[in-house]
Amino acid sequence: MEEGDREHLSLAGRAGVVTGAGRGIGREIALALARAGASVVVNDAGVALD
Repeated sequence: MEEGDREHLSLAGRAGVVTGAGRGIGREIALALARAGASVVVNDAGVALD
């Protein structure tokens, strides 16, 4: 996705569930959803909180 495309992406009022969100791709997806305005539920097994 191009940077300009992200400016028009709004997920306000939407929700997302991301498994494996403690690191790597899952974490980046969770952050991107949150930046776009979504409420995000994250899950990861065995990862210490920062």
